[in-house]
Amino acid sequence: MAKRRTEVVAVLGGGNFGTVIANIIAARGHRVQLWMRDPEQVADTLRWRENRRYLPGHALHGRVEPTADLAGSVARADLVFVCVPSASFRVVVTEMATALAPGSLVISTTKGIEGSKGTDDHFRLMSEIVEECCPQARIGVLSGPNLAEEIARGDYTGTVVASEDAELRSRVQDSLHSRSFRVYSNPDRYGVELAGALKNVYAIASGMAAALGAGQNTRAMLITRSLGEMSRFAVSQGANPLTFLGLAGVGDLMVTCSSPLSRNHQLGYAVGQGATLAQAQEEVGKLAEGVNTIAVVHARAQALGVSMPIVQGLHEILFEGRALAEVLVRLMLAEQRDDVEFVASVAGSDEESQ
Repeated sequence: MAKRRTEVVAVLGGGNFGTVIANIIAARGHRVQLWMRDPEQVADTLRWRENRRYLPGHALHGRVEPTADLAGSVARADLVFVCVPSASFRVVVTEMATALAPGSLVISTTKGIEGSKGTDDHFRLMSEIVEECCPQARIGVLSGPNLAEEIARGDYTGTVVASEDAELRSRVQDSLHSRSFRVYSNPDRYGVELAGALKNVYAIASGMAAALGAGQNTRAMLITRSLGEMSRFAVSQGANPLTFLGLAGVGDLMVTCSSPLSRNHQLGYAVGQGATLAQAQEEVGKLAEGVNTIAVVHARAQALGVSMPIVQGLHEILFEGRALAEVLVRLMLAEQRDDVEFVASVAGSDEESQ
C-alpha cells in the first residue's frame, strides 16, 4: 500500500473555522501554516497555543504554525484553504496571487457573494474571484452544516468539497477526513457555493420567526419554502437542483436556520425583537454575511425575473423600512405556487416525450 503523501497546507484566516480546519489537517499528519492578518493575534496564539480570540478553550495542534507572512505561507503550500470573510476575500486572494505556484489547489470556504447593493452590475462567487485573480490555480469550494464550535469539540459533522477537478476533490477529502469529520464530494461547484451563500439569507428570516414565537409548523414551512426559493435562484444560474438535497443545501439550511450559534440567525432574532439593522449588527458583534447577500441577490433576482418572495420581504424590512408584521401578512396572502416545482417540470417533460 502506498504511503500517504504529507502535504504542506496554508489556511488563510484565523477565525474559528479556519482554526478548526487547520487543526483537522494537522491531525492528519500535514504541516499547516495558519495565516492571520493581525501580528498581535499571531503572537498571542503562538504563546498560548490557542486561538483565544476566536476559538477559546481548544488547543492548537503542534503541527499548526500561526504566521502573519501571507506570501511565505502560500509559496510553500500544496493546498490553500481561504477562510476569510467575503468583504476581505478579494484583497487577500489578490495579495496571495503573486506567491501562488501554477497549478496550486485553492479551496474557498467562504459563504458569501461579492456584489454592489441595489445593482446587478457585479455578481461574483468567491471561487470566481479566485479564477479572476489566480487563473493558473485549480479551484474548489468547501461548504456544509459546519458550525466551528461543534467541529472543535468533536461532534460528528459532514461537509462537501465541490469542484470539476476530481483529483482536487480526492486530495481535500484525504486532508480533512477524520473520525468525526466526513468529507463528501460533488462536481457542482457553483451549486454548492450558492447553497452556502444563500442559506445565510434564510437564517435571518428564521431568526425573525423565532423572535416572534413561531411554532414548529411555521418554521417547517419557512425552511421548506426557503429551500425551494434558493434552489430556484441557483438553477437560474446554472446549478443542479439535486445539489440542494444534500449537505450543502438542505443540511446547511437546517442548521443555520435552527441554531442560536448562527450569527445570521442572531441578527434576525434581534430585528424580530424590534432592533434596527444597525442595532442588530452592533448587538451580534460579528459580520453576518446574509445582510450583504440579501442586497446582492435581491438585485440579481429582479434583473433575471426570478421569483424570490422571502428575499423581497427581507429586503423591504432591512433596507426599505417596512414593518415586519406588514411583510409577513403579505407573504401569507401571496399566490400559492407548486410545492416541488422541479418535480412538476420533470413530469411535464416526460409527458411531452411520450
